[in-house]
Amino acid sequence: MSVLENWMEAVCGELGVDRAEIDRDLVLDLARDVAHGVARPGAPLTAYLLGLAVGRGAPARDAAARLTELAEEWAPALPEASA
Repeated sequence: MSVLENWMEAVCGELGVDRAEIDRDLVLDLARDVAHGVARPGAPLTAYLLGLAVGRGAPARDAAARLTELAEEWAPALPEASA
């Protein structure tokens, strides 16, 4: 078992979460897309927000797909040049 798998087992045990309910690759792919398309600090925040949405009943795959789409289309407003 990898260090990441060991960590996930420990965290799931600590939080009382069934490891079988966690789609590791889904979360990591979303974090990658946000980190590269928006900003690195957005990755853990987005993963947390996804977890909140899933905890409130949103299907994980659907919510992650919407967020990935948003990240891929993200074009932050650039500051206007002052005259």
